[in-house]
Amino acid sequence: MSQDLYLDYHHRDLKEHQRLLISNIRALMERYGDKYWLEVDAGERFPEEFVREYLELGLAGLMIPEEYGGAGYGVQEAALVMEEISACGGTSYHVRAMYYPIDIIVKHGSKQLKEKYLPRIAKGELRLFAFAVTEPEAGSDTARISTYAKREGDRYIINGRKIFISRVRESDLMFLVARTSPYNPEKRYDGISLFLVDLREAKGIEARKIKVMALGPVYELAIENLEVPAENLVGEEGRGFRHLLGALNAERIVIAGELVGATRYLIRRAVEYASKRIVFGKPIGSYQGVQFPISSTYIELLAADEILHRAARLYDEGAESRIVGLYTNAAKYYATEVAWKAANTAMDTFGGYGYAWETGIERKLREIRLYKVAPINQNLILAYIGHSILGLPRSYEP
Repeated sequence: MSQDLYLDYHHRDLKEHQRLLISNIRALMERYGDKYWLEVDAGERFPEEFVREYLELGLAGLMIPEEYGGAGYGVQEAALVMEEISACGGTSYHVRAMYYPIDIIVKHGSKQLKEKYLPRIAKGELRLFAFAVTEPEAGSDTARISTYAKREGDRYIINGRKIFISRVRESDLMFLVARTSPYNPEKRYDGISLFLVDLREAKGIEARKIKVMALGPVYELAIENLEVPAENLVGEEGRGFRHLLGALNAERIVIAGELVGATRYLIRRAVEYASKRIVFGKPIGSYQGVQFPISSTYIELLAADEILHRAARLYDEGAESRIVGLYTNAAKYYATEVAWKAANTAMDTFGGYGYAWETGIERKLREIRLYKVAPINQNLILAYIGHSILGLPRSYEP
């Protein structure tokens, strides 16, 4: 199964600029094959070389309007790029995190903020890779964050802790979620505000690296008297959670793109290996115990792909929020389940070699495992579908 066959069959309705994006990504990935990603994984390091070239192609500006130096595309293009990087064996995790905070800045940021930062982000001169939401006592329940921003004159003074925040030391800018008024159980999501922190100038952030099983670097942040100019408030003070909701939908879409791409990669690797590995005088792919799991995973890939691209299209079209929420959550959920199945199927197909680090199969299994629990737990998505879409009784209070 070739990548070209997949593209022609499943994406036959792509626009010309989308096909060009795919072509550019494939050309880039020819220089960053499996060996490179294995070395990055072994060194537990940030893929600086890949990221630098990625930014030089202007891809940071995918979702930035043309008036600010970007391409003016939507989340469909961002998801497509993430998918293709992963389908070529790469890890798009390191660059995808900039697209949803950019989306918030474009939709809710002041003109002054957009003029100051978006052109330089689009050119790749500034890196916005850090998105600080999660705290030790507030994961999925964002309303319970305790990091606090107090307004003092023309700036905010921020104190608190964040955990599992990726790429902080590798970024120039960080999107930070904090409270600007105390938690109110009657209005849980009021009082949350969004800030764009310039890490090049920031004082008062201590970042401790956390060793993780894959997809590092990840940090725990201790924030003490961090000063952020009031002009770097994104959107309206106290209404940040409402601004955040749209970005979380975009996040689910680009993650689903990454996972659909990873599934394509794993199926291709499994098919190639099963076609040449000889056991008992035959290629193992001829045995139904090997062939059928690959085939069923491929069928599920087709479904995941359809949900993903419908979700992305609905988001870009500005469809009704409930419908967008349904499809973006469904896309993230199902793409995760299919990718996890693909990783285990590839491991089974490769047998002992799948367990070997050098094949790169176990690397993908470790990477995909993250999405069973983050950035939103799979069961929380099912709960959302149950109570918000199907009208079932709630298991928790929002």
